[in-house]
Amino acid sequence: MNSKKLEIFVGTFVLVGLVAILYLALQVGSNRWAGDYYSLHARFLNAGGLNEGSAIQIAGVKVGTVGSITLNREQMVAMVELKLPVDLVLDDDTIASIKSTGLIGDKYLSLNPGGSGLPLEPGEVIVDTESSIDIEDLISRFAFGSIDDES
Repeated sequence: MNSKKLEIFVGTFVLVGLVAILYLALQVGSNRWAGDYYSLHARFLNAGGLNEGSAIQIAGVKVGTVGSITLNREQMVAMVELKLPVDLVLDDDTIASIKSTGLIGDKYLSLNPGGSGLPLEPGEVIVDTESSIDIEDLISRFAFGSIDDES
Protein backbone atom coordinates (compact mmCIF):
# COMPACT_ATOMS: atom_id res chain seq x y z
CA MET A 1 0.00 0.00 0.00
CA ASN A 2 2.89 2.33 0.77
CA SER A 3 4.38 1.97 -2.75
CA LYS A 4 0.97 2.79 -4.29
CA LYS A 5 0.91 6.13 -2.37
CA LEU A 6 4.46 6.86 -3.53
CA GLU A 7 3.51 6.17 -7.16
CA ILE A 8 0.48 8.50 -6.90
CA PHE A 9 2.65 11.19 -5.31
CA VAL A 10 5.33 10.92 -8.04
CA GLY A 11 2.69 10.89 -10.79
CA THR A 12 1.03 13.99 -9.34
CA PHE A 13 4.40 15.72 -9.04
CA VAL A 14 5.26 14.98 -12.67
CA LEU A 15 1.82 16.15 -13.83
CA VAL A 16 2.13 19.43 -11.91
CA GLY A 17 5.61 19.91 -13.40
CA LEU A 18 4.31 19.42 -16.95
CA VAL A 19 1.46 21.87 -16.34
CA ALA A 20 3.97 24.43 -15.00
CA ILE A 21 6.20 24.01 -18.07
CA LEU A 22 3.20 24.40 -20.40
CA TYR A 23 2.12 27.55 -18.53
CA LEU A 24 5.60 29.08 -18.81
CA ALA A 25 5.82 28.22 -22.51
CA LEU A 26 2.51 29.97 -23.12
CA GLN A 27 3.62 33.02 -21.14
CA VAL A 28 6.91 33.33 -23.02
CA GLY A 29 5.23 32.92 -26.39
CA SER A 30 2.19 35.04 -25.52
CA ASN A 31 3.30 37.89 -27.79
CA ARG A 32 2.75 35.68 -30.80
CA TRP A 33 -0.67 34.39 -29.79
CA ALA A 34 -2.10 37.37 -27.96
CA GLY A 35 -4.80 39.31 -29.73
CA ASP A 36 -4.54 42.48 -27.66
CA TYR A 37 -2.39 44.46 -30.08
CA TYR A 38 -3.00 46.86 -32.92
CA SER A 39 -1.06 47.47 -36.10
CA LEU A 40 0.58 50.58 -37.47
CA HIS A 41 2.72 50.82 -40.58
CA ALA A 42 5.97 52.66 -41.24
CA ARG A 43 7.33 53.66 -44.65
CA PHE A 44 11.07 53.19 -45.20
CA LEU A 45 13.29 53.80 -48.22
CA ASN A 46 15.46 50.88 -47.07
CA ALA A 47 14.37 48.25 -44.54
CA GLY A 48 17.48 46.12 -45.06
CA GLY A 49 18.32 43.81 -42.17
CA LEU A 50 14.95 44.17 -40.46
CA ASN A 51 13.04 40.88 -40.20
CA GLU A 52 9.56 39.78 -39.32
CA GLY A 53 9.53 39.25 -35.56
CA SER A 54 12.25 41.84 -34.85
CA ALA A 55 11.83 43.83 -31.66
CA ILE A 56 10.26 47.28 -31.48
CA GLN A 57 11.76 49.39 -28.70
CA ILE A 58 11.06 52.69 -27.02
CA ALA A 59 13.88 54.02 -24.82
CA GLY A 60 15.56 50.59 -24.97
CA VAL A 61 12.48 48.72 -23.73
CA LYS A 62 10.78 46.16 -25.98
CA VAL A 63 7.18 47.22 -26.60
CA GLY A 64 6.20 45.22 -29.69
CA THR A 65 7.28 43.21 -32.69
CA VAL A 66 7.65 43.77 -36.40
CA GLY A 67 4.95 42.11 -38.50
CA SER A 68 5.09 41.79 -42.25
CA ILE A 69 7.55 43.70 -44.43
CA THR A 70 6.26 44.36 -47.94
CA LEU A 71 7.11 46.45 -50.98
CA ASN A 72 4.74 49.23 -51.95
CA ARG A 73 5.01 48.93 -55.72
CA GLU A 74 3.46 52.34 -56.41
CA GLN A 75 5.96 54.32 -54.34
CA MET A 76 8.75 51.69 -54.35
CA VAL A 77 9.22 51.87 -50.59
CA ALA A 78 9.25 49.23 -47.86
CA MET A 79 6.12 49.09 -45.71
CA VAL A 80 6.76 47.65 -42.26
CA GLU A 81 3.90 46.49 -40.02
CA LEU A 82 4.30 47.35 -36.32
CA LYS A 83 2.42 45.21 -33.80
CA LEU A 84 1.98 47.25 -30.64
CA PRO A 85 -0.02 46.70 -27.42
CA VAL A 86 -3.39 48.46 -27.31
CA ASP A 87 -2.44 50.44 -24.21
CA LEU A 88 0.46 52.13 -26.05
CA VAL A 89 -0.68 55.33 -27.76
CA LEU A 90 1.70 57.01 -30.20
CA ASP A 91 1.34 60.51 -31.63
CA ASP A 92 1.41 61.30 -35.35
CA ASP A 93 4.88 62.87 -35.11
CA THR A 94 6.51 59.65 -33.89
CA ILE A 95 9.84 58.84 -35.56
CA ALA A 96 10.66 55.22 -36.46
CA SER A 97 14.34 54.30 -36.92
CA ILE A 98 16.02 51.04 -37.84
CA LYS A 99 18.89 50.48 -35.42
CA SER A 100 21.45 47.76 -34.84
CA THR A 101 22.27 46.04 -31.55
CA GLY A 102 25.97 46.31 -32.37
CA LEU A 103 28.30 46.93 -35.27
CA ILE A 104 26.99 43.88 -37.13
CA GLY A 105 24.23 42.81 -34.74
CA ASP A 106 20.54 42.19 -35.29
CA LYS A 107 18.36 45.06 -36.42
CA TYR A 108 15.44 46.36 -34.40
CA LEU A 109 12.94 49.18 -34.79
CA SER A 110 13.34 52.11 -32.43
CA LEU A 111 10.40 54.47 -31.87
CA ASN A 112 10.85 58.03 -30.67
CA PRO A 113 7.37 59.13 -29.56
CA GLY A 114 6.31 62.61 -30.48
CA GLY A 115 4.33 65.08 -28.47
CA SER A 116 1.78 66.49 -30.88
CA GLY A 117 -1.21 65.17 -28.94
CA LEU A 118 -2.76 63.75 -32.12
CA PRO A 119 -2.77 59.95 -31.69
CA LEU A 120 -2.15 57.54 -34.54
CA GLU A 121 -5.15 55.34 -35.25
CA PRO A 122 -4.73 51.61 -36.01
CA GLY A 123 -3.63 51.09 -39.60
CA GLU A 124 -2.14 54.57 -40.06
CA VAL A 125 1.35 55.12 -41.46
CA ILE A 126 4.37 56.61 -39.71
CA VAL A 127 6.07 58.74 -42.36
CA ASP A 128 8.94 60.15 -40.27
CA THR A 129 11.43 57.30 -40.60
CA GLU A 130 15.17 56.75 -40.64
CA SER A 131 16.47 53.77 -42.61
CA SER A 132 19.32 51.61 -41.40
CA ILE A 133 22.90 52.55 -42.14
CA ASP A 134 24.44 50.24 -44.71
CA ILE A 135 28.01 49.65 -43.50
CA GLU A 136 29.22 48.41 -46.91
CA ASP A 137 27.80 51.49 -48.63
CA LEU A 138 29.36 53.76 -46.01
CA ILE A 139 32.78 52.15 -46.44
CA SER A 140 32.61 52.33 -50.24
CA ARG A 141 31.61 56.01 -50.11
CA PHE A 142 34.51 56.72 -47.79
CA ALA A 143 36.95 54.77 -49.98
CA PHE A 144 35.78 56.33 -53.23
CA GLY A 145 35.44 59.75 -51.62
CA SER A 146 39.03 59.66 -50.39
CA ILE A 147 40.23 58.60 -53.88
CA ASP A 148 38.30 61.47 -55.51
CA ASP A 149 39.73 63.98 -53.01
CA GLU A 150 43.32 63.01 -53.93
CA SER A 151 42.78 63.58 -57.68
